[in-house]
Amino acid sequence: MGYIPNTPQEQQAMLERLGLQSLEDLLEPVPEEVRLRRPLNLPPALAEPDLKRLMTGMAARNKSLDRVISFLGAGTYEHAIPSVVPHLQRRSEFVTSYTPYQPEVSQGMLQAIYEFQTMVCQLTGLDIANASLYDGATALVEAVFMALGPGGQGEVVVSAGVDPQYRRVLRTYARARGFRVREIATENGVTSLAALEAAVGPETVAVAIQQPNFFGCIEDVKAIEPLVHRQSRTVFISVTSEPASFGLLASPAEYKADIAVGELMSFGNPMSFGGPALGFLAARERFLRLMPGRLVGQTVEEGGAKQTGYVLTLQAREQHIRRERATSNICTNQSLLAVGATIYMAALGKEGLRELAALCLHKAHYAQRQISALPGFDAAFSNPFFDEFVIRLPISASRLQEHLLQYDIIGGYDLGRDYPDLADHMLFCVTEMRTRDDIDRLVAALKEVAA
Repeated sequence: MGYIPNTPQEQQAMLERLGLQSLEDLLEPVPEEVRLRRPLNLPPALAEPDLKRLMTGMAARNKSLDRVISFLGAGTYEHAIPSVVPHLQRRSEFVTSYTPYQPEVSQGMLQAIYEFQTMVCQLTGLDIANASLYDGATALVEAVFMALGPGGQGEVVVSAGVDPQYRRVLRTYARARGFRVREIATENGVTSLAALEAAVGPETVAVAIQQPNFFGCIEDVKAIEPLVHRQSRTVFISVTSEPASFGLLASPAEYKADIAVGELMSFGNPMSFGGPALGFLAARERFLRLMPGRLVGQTVEEGGAKQTGYVLTLQAREQHIRRERATSNICTNQSLLAVGATIYMAALGKEGLRELAALCLHKAHYAQRQISALPGFDAAFSNPFFDEFVIRLPISASRLQEHLLQYDIIGGYDLGRDYPDLADHMLFCVTEMRTRDDIDRLVAALKEVAA
């Protein structure tokens, strides 16, 4: 970030360097209809103790997970964080690190990122992974760019079961970049195979399917894959926002996905009111030179002790080198969160990940059985699910949430916000963090509504 001029003299010097006379000249490109022609509506300045009291009071109005129990998922998940994760992640070497452009003084961070890439490859079964991206939504966009290739034209087919936020971000990029996005419907909570077969044609460059999807349902990816690859150039993009599912479900490589993207924030990082996030992207080797962002490589010095070293590689795709000719304008990564996820995955190991997934699965199914047994609360779909499920409600989702908050319970996600045909439906999430008592407490509160 450049230096910001503060004094009138510094501002005038800046304007002179730009060949301008005043700040109004600088702001001329800003449309008049969006400019504020009055002072900001702010209260008078406060003394520091008064300001701290005000901010503390405002913060206390939040419902944090230290005070309430939550059944909210929808892309951000509460998982137990072993104490070793923050203990190591918050070491000053990681907290204060920046882009490791100079490998000779960045070996620790470069090795941590290399381990992250390796673990993402192990999770997905794919050949290569980058050093992370901003979030799952931008990771999906970058995967689509990889599929589009240098021409940047064609149609992308996306299931309505993909996270609505991811789809909105993709449509935003599509308007600017000139490719088309076609959304296909779901049926009984999963992607309609008939709609997919009808949608995929010669112009289809990519198909994006979420597994498990936004409703928590498990897609029949083995039936989807041949429909996607019926067109030889079509790229199969797998999206995952709940990485705990990797502990039980088939990996993207096993069902022949070409690129896997998604969200890893919930591995070793708190929910933090929804962010910051941690996008991941892995792919088959043929996409190596199209992959965005950073890749850390492992090498060996030529002479001397032949020590192992870590370096940033294939940087010629990045905007700080190629500018507008770069394959991506995202050339950063979420290093601190990636370090947390790496430590978390190392602490769990393969067996720990399987146990985590099994706990989520069994607890969610127990909760779904208990809730759907209540009068007026019905399971919306009959397809298999992982740790999220949709319940049809006897009242509006907003009224139900108000009722649950009286018991310090955060309910599920109101699906009517994104799916008009699912008004009065709620998406509940149950991870390993929820005890049987937590679930029974939720059911007891819902029983009052049913009565």
